[in-house]
Amino acid sequence: MSAEELRAKIREIPDFPKPGILFYDITTLLKDAPAYREAIDLMLEPYRDERIDLVVGMESRGFIFSAPMAYQLDAGLVPVRKLGKLPAETVTVEYALEYGSNTLEIHRDAIQPGQRVLIVDDLLATGGTVGGTIDLVERLRGEVVALAFLVELEFLRGRERLQGRRVTSVIKY
Repeated sequence: MSAEELRAKIREIPDFPKPGILFYDITTLLKDAPAYREAIDLMLEPYRDERIDLVVGMESRGFIFSAPMAYQLDAGLVPVRKLGKLPAETVTVEYALEYGSNTLEIHRDAIQPGQRVLIVDDLLATGGTVGGTIDLVERLRGEVVALAFLVELEFLRGRERLQGRRVTSVIKY
């Protein structure tokens, strides 16, 4: 199945969550077992032969892809959560959204210095959320190997804000 065939399985919902926004609903892709499997395989492909110690998944749709990717890469899985969701000592970062700000956190002991990290999310838009996640990983002295996304909204230029980092995406709008 090609990236274009996967793209055709994503439902587009206008004016959600607010007027003027076109929401790309991946649930229609996820419920199709062959499409979901292929999406994960295509996200994994660039990293199969690399040493990845940890896959960091961003709340919440990033978990859908990061968990099976960590399994396939024989790597650990580290969740980055919204404020107040992790029970042990955390490191936090506040980052800007298109319409406000948000706070992410990671357990302080989640990453050891020098561990090689692949950051995974469903969507790259403006790069704010992943930028905050990169900050958390690097504050714990992890090495960000790359950033993997199912969907990239190229018109929002998030990749440009990621300062030359290795970014891969399967479906581009």
